[in-house]
Amino acid sequence: MPIIVNLDVMLAKRKMRLKTLADRVKLSEQNLSMIKTGKAKGMRFETLSKICDVLECQPGDLLEYVPETDEE
Repeated sequence: MPIIVNLDVMLAKRKMRLKTLADRVKLSEQNLSMIKTGKAKGMRFETLSKICDVLECQPGDLLEYVPETDEE
């Protein structure tokens, strides 16, 4: 998958637990976990905005594009 989700990195930088973030953005911990592990198929801009607001970061801090190579 060419989009890497770095939510775990930002949580560590902010010394915040996934449960705390889930409470603050009003999402279930399970849904947030799926986003964190890259298993979610998509995410609403509204959700991304709430996460960025709570973590005081930019979308680019959470999402990274890694092009696929022919070898993969």
